[in-house]
Amino acid sequence: MRNLALVVIIVVVGAAVYLVSSSSSRSPGEWVKSVVVADVAPDFQLEDTKGNKISLSDLRGKVVMVNFWATWCPPCIEEMPSMERLHEVMGGDDFVMLAINTEQNGRTVVPEFLQKTPYTFPILYDDKGIVQKNYGVYKFPESFIVGKDGKVVEKIVGPLDWSSPKTINYLKDLVKG
Repeated sequence: MRNLALVVIIVVVGAAVYLVSSSSSRSPGEWVKSVVVADVAPDFQLEDTKGNKISLSDLRGKVVMVNFWATWCPPCIEEMPSMERLHEVMGGDDFVMLAINTEQNGRTVVPEFLQKTPYTFPILYDDKGIVQKNYGVYKFPESFIVGKDGKVVEKIVGPLDWSSPKTINYLKDLVKG
């Protein structure tokens, strides 16, 4: 009986390992630790929907919200109107919002999405998934607040009401600080 239980456990663990490893195109050595609070935010340069190249390092000295999203993600879509309101209130010289679309076909689906629901904050294409991988993002939406010094001061997994008074006051304090 014990041997049978041991065999069952080995088979279940083996199957789990197989499923996890086969669900990703990366080999185990390529897994990246997720970026956490106090880490220096990994630099990137991506193209926005207007063809401009935007680099995180060029924004040093500003508070930057880096948001990872996809058009197929209901919670991502749910939080976007509040992101637009935040952008209207805070967008400017000292605060920048960057919404990074992670879809391989983003250059096709994002313009269609924006025709139906236009937003004015910068949307960047990470169609090769390099920035997503460097940040260790695998849940959507996921956002990072990067302080003026380039370090992550907040990490938010899941949707948030970005236009709530509490959130806006927090971000205004970061900008002042």
